[in-house]
Order: sequence, then C-alpha cells, then structure tokens
Amino acid sequence: MGKRPIVIGVTGGSGSGKSSVSKEILSQYTELSVLVLAQDNYYKDQKHMPFEERLKTNYDHPLAFDNDLYFQHIQAFMAGETIEVPIYDYVQHTRSDQVSHEISRDVLILEGILLFEDSRIRDLCDIKVYVDTEDDVRLARRIQRDVIERGRSVESVLKQYLEVVKPMHHQFVEPTKRYADIIVPEGGHNHVAIDLLSTKIHSIIN
Repeated sequence: MGKRPIVIGVTGGSGSGKSSVSKEILSQYTELSVLVLAQDNYYKDQKHMPFEERLKTNYDHPLAFDNDLYFQHIQAFMAGETIEVPIYDYVQHTRSDQVSHEISRDVLILEGILLFEDSRIRDLCDIKVYVDTEDDVRLARRIQRDVIERGRSVESVLKQYLEVVKPMHHQFVEPTKRYADIIVPEGGHNHVAIDLLSTKIHSIIN
C-alpha cells in the first residue's frame, strides 16, 4: 500500500447505532480493504484487580480506556505496521490473553463512545461522524445487547444505565458532538446521511 489509510471516526452514545453506520460504510467499499478498530477493545487491563473491584469499573468514563495504547496502535496502523489488538472479556471484566493481529488496510474506521474526547485520536480522523439517537432508543438497544451478548440481567442493565451510562453520556459523550463533521440522526437507518458520507469518502479516495 503506497499511501496511508483514510481514517474515519464514528462516535455517539451507547446503543446509538455506531456499528450499523460502520457496517453501512463497509458495505459500500467492497473494493477496498477496511478495518473497524473499536475503542471498546482498549478498555484498561484489570487483571491486577480482584473481580469484585472490576465490577465497580465505570466503563463510560474516559479513564476506563487505555487511549495511549489506542493512539499508538492507530499511528502504527497508519504507518503500515501490523498491530496486536487486545480482546476484552466482558464476563471477566478485563482483557483476555488473546489478541487479534491486524495488517494495515486502505480504510480505518475508528468506533467508540468517547472517540473524540481525546484530541490526539480526534485529530487523526479525516472524517468525524457523530451518531445522534434518542436516549430511550439507545436504552432499548443496550438492554437487548447486554442481556443476549454479555449475559447481564435486565435489572442490572437498567441500574447501570440510570446511575452511570446516562449521566456519563451527558457529561462526556454528547459534548463531543461539536467536533463532528457529519451528524447522523438515528444511525444506520438514515440512508440519506449514509449516502452523503459515502460521497465524501469517495471524494477523499479519488
């Protein structure tokens, strides 16, 4: 690959539809190699902590992320290097012992709730996208995801949402909307916004 990859940042609240937007982008660039590098993979390693302490982690606070490593990996990827992406174990609330080896591609999609909160990561993005979805819709999606995929109870998800997720969203996530180049209401269902985004990406590629 002769030039650095295009970097697209996709952020928004938990359950906003970030993954759907990323998948829509992926579907339109089958001729290019694309990697989605989720910020969720870069939650800090907590193996040194007792399990009971890990359960108290506020995953919606900027300090929960190892942004130093995330930033280093993005830079290495842009330079054409292979990176070892950590894999987070949501059952054990820490990183697993496995990593994913990823070679550099044509397009790098960064995805995470606090992507634009760190200016170092924000400044690496060629296009910055904020997915804007109503709180009640995001809550419903979060319940479905955490119960089915992460083995949580509905009661625990609701408790965490009201006590942590919602206040952290309004304190840290929503204010980063001002950094976005494009705001996409309702996530991947907004086909007009996706088409506009795709047109912009094509113009950068060409």
